[in-house]
Amino acid sequence: MDKVKLEAKTRDVFGRKVNKGRKEGLVPAVVYGRGVESSSLWVNALDLKRLLKSAGESTVIDLAIDGKDHRNVLIYGMQKNPLSGAYSHIDFFQVRMDEEIETEVELSFVGEAPAVRELGGIFVKSIDAVTVKCLPADLPSEIEVDIASLKTFDDHICIKDLKISSKVKIELEPETVVALVSPPRSEEELSGLEEKVEADVTKVEGVVKEQAPAVEEKKGK
Repeated sequence: MDKVKLEAKTRDVFGRKVNKGRKEGLVPAVVYGRGVESSSLWVNALDLKRLLKSAGESTVIDLAIDGKDHRNVLIYGMQKNPLSGAYSHIDFFQVRMDEEIETEVELSFVGEAPAVRELGGIFVKSIDAVTVKCLPADLPSEIEVDIASLKTFDDHICIKDLKISSKVKIELEPETVVALVSPPRSEEELSGLEEKVEADVTKVEGVVKEQAPAVEEKKGK
């Protein structure tokens, strides 16, 4: 696949001083790799957001540091601000284009399952991502899973059914189930679940069954 480009600048501030850069729309980052000296960087938050939206996380990036030092990298880790959702730190891992890498690729479920539309079933996906092994140039940004083949409750989509390049190896057993459609619950099953929930409520710690108030026996004079 084609590489995407991202500009970066050398960062020489650390600790609390980094917050000033964040307020100016920059994201602190670090790049490292096997036999590579780590470097602290700044990347533009808006550029990063655009890259992730268009290419995803599993993409080889041409990281241009200070406009001249080009590195082939993958996003190895991302941190976000729990309140704002803004990226607070990025880890880039430098790769060699002639060496295989092992990384996680997300599954993108597309289409519509006839077993859901026509039979009222419930779509169930067993996994959201898979670990793949390949050369960086062959790394897919995502793997599409067409669920239109799920026509009955007996149909399954397995790892062996995924449409990927022969140059990409998925590190899971071929028969591993990726997605299926389960039958809808019957009224009897739903009724049984409600009864079970009601019965279990009294077993929860702190829940006490209501009892008649005790009557204190009066003693005669």
